[in-house]
Amino acid sequence: MSQPVCFVVGARPNFMKVAPVYNALREVDNRLELLLVHTGQHYDEEMSEVFLNELALPPPDVFLGIGSGSHAEQTAKALVGVEGVLREREAALCVVAGDVNSTLAAALAASKLQIPVAHVESGLRSFDETMPEEANRRLTDHLSRLLFAHSDSAVENLRHEGIDAARVHLVGNTMIDSVLAHLPLALAREPWSRFGVDEGDFALVTLHRPALVDDGDRLRAVAKALISLSGELPVIFPVHPRTQSRLDGVGFSREALGSTGLRICAPLGYLDFLALEAKARFVLTDSGGVQEETSALAIPCFTLRDTTERPVTVELGTNTILGADPGTVRSIPRLLDAHPGPAAQIPFWDGKAGLRTAQAISSFLA
Repeated sequence: MSQPVCFVVGARPNFMKVAPVYNALREVDNRLELLLVHTGQHYDEEMSEVFLNELALPPPDVFLGIGSGSHAEQTAKALVGVEGVLREREAALCVVAGDVNSTLAAALAASKLQIPVAHVESGLRSFDETMPEEANRRLTDHLSRLLFAHSDSAVENLRHEGIDAARVHLVGNTMIDSVLAHLPLALAREPWSRFGVDEGDFALVTLHRPALVDDGDRLRAVAKALISLSGELPVIFPVHPRTQSRLDGVGFSREALGSTGLRICAPLGYLDFLALEAKARFVLTDSGGVQEETSALAIPCFTLRDTTERPVTVELGTNTILGADPGTVRSIPRLLDAHPGPAAQIPFWDGKAGLRTAQAISSFLA
């Protein structure tokens, strides 16, 4: 049995980051055996299948089903599960992406077994120690032999932390590869028509971070701000089940929110969400990946957080950091009028990051 390259994913954003690398590596070196492991950290059978199909990824070779739990529980379960797979299959390389608990767990399991780690999306830093993802990013980078950065600022962060420059590769943003590759198919679906809105005449909202949704007062204030915003522009809000349960707890059930004029729906597949991003008047989010996607799509993005680990989206993209105060949402119409519009394309966000990453992996293994 050959030694496979093991790709570990744990949450849906990992799919968009890994798919371009996985598919390019099959083309660059078809002799390599590729193994796809889904830890199941975030898992919905229907949604996961949709994402895999839409991104042209095969069904996972291994599904660990670790499920929800505290950060420690998720990390521990993924660590044990991934270690078993890596040990049994004697993997040649473990490829991880992003900053979820499964990312760190897989990197730690591989390093303990002396299996080299490749980290897609290395070097991101928010410098906000209250974010659990910040610890995952830092530790994974320091465990990795191959670090694939998406911007100059990420490379600079790694240099400041003393990581050997020979390990760092500025390849660009693999998530943007997925955006550019799937945009035509996404737009052909015209999902905005299902919400009774026209292109460019609606706002898209996505909120999920515990710092926001677990604070009852803050979440209640956000809901009221969105209701106010919907009086000026239709607002489409795909609500994560966890977010909805918190909204229920502060008196904003799905039915109650829907009666205010907000277009409430369940989480969307990759293509439908991408199309809505591309045709929104603006996007309001607390997500990291959405900041990047909107910058690539030249759509104004307003981030309801105090910090971002993706400063390039502010410096060269279309992102504005609102801060964590829900009251700032009401300032969006005014900020839109002053929005400078899209900048030039961010360097290396050109749809070829997956290929550059695959070539570096192939050279390393050779």
